[in-house]
Amino acid sequence: MNDFTHDYVRIHQQRLHCVIAGSGKPVLLIPGWPQTWYAWRHVMAALADAGYQAIAIDPPGSGHSDRPAGGYDTGAVAATLHQAMLALGHAQYDVVGHDIGMWVGYALASDFPQAVTKLALTEAVIPGLAPAPPIFVAPADNIFLWHFMFNQVPDLPEMLTAGREREYIRFIFDKWSYRRDQVAVDVYAEAYATAGALRAGFAYYRAIPETIRQNLERAKTPLAMPVLAIGAEYATNDAPLLTMQGKADDLQGAIVADCGHFIMEEQPAAFIGHLLPFLAGASA
Repeated sequence: MNDFTHDYVRIHQQRLHCVIAGSGKPVLLIPGWPQTWYAWRHVMAALADAGYQAIAIDPPGSGHSDRPAGGYDTGAVAATLHQAMLALGHAQYDVVGHDIGMWVGYALASDFPQAVTKLALTEAVIPGLAPAPPIFVAPADNIFLWHFMFNQVPDLPEMLTAGREREYIRFIFDKWSYRRDQVAVDVYAEAYATAGALRAGFAYYRAIPETIRQNLERAKTPLAMPVLAIGAEYATNDAPLLTMQGKADDLQGAIVADCGHFIMEEQPAAFIGHLLPFLAGASA
């Protein structure tokens, strides 16, 4: 952590926070909900040691980045992150995305194929690429799905979580992690208890209809760069790989055992063991 540098860039009148480690080919790391750049700390150290420059970013609305009123569809967010990478001096870079970061990573690779040289995606399905799940599912499945509808409802989530933001976030980590002791739950609970943070997080879900519309168009052109899709045994499993089948010409897949949704923290060594060979160009 002592070798991590915090920086800020201003894109479209909003401030974005990023943390940088190492030097070499840049790798953009995009966290999901409800996490921040901090979810990548283990991966960042490994990338830096392997000769890469790791750039973990707080996407709009999260962590120490600004919380704009709108612009949370994945096309808008991807464009903002690409401009941030250009501002940092990188016209080409690899991308790794987790959870909603997987949604944004796909949009970034599809919308800016000249910039994204490799794409690693983990622990999500992508709206518009994967079929929508049914409403009536078993409780074990519903625990990973209920928030999609709740978070999209206007106003009600803010009203019910006001003053209880930490409890709401901790519930998510309690239910979605398999190795909860490995996850920095309190860091994220504090981050999402700050003013406007949950509202901004909900905005990504409220933008799903627009993201789906965009992805139906993106899916018409498969990604040409190498793509790695990684799932966790006790979370999405093979769903990331299935989501990307037919959407990428050069697709590899992996599943990390004994792991829940927060894969970069729960099983960092196993995750890094798949990621580094992929970025180096070897088979995953």
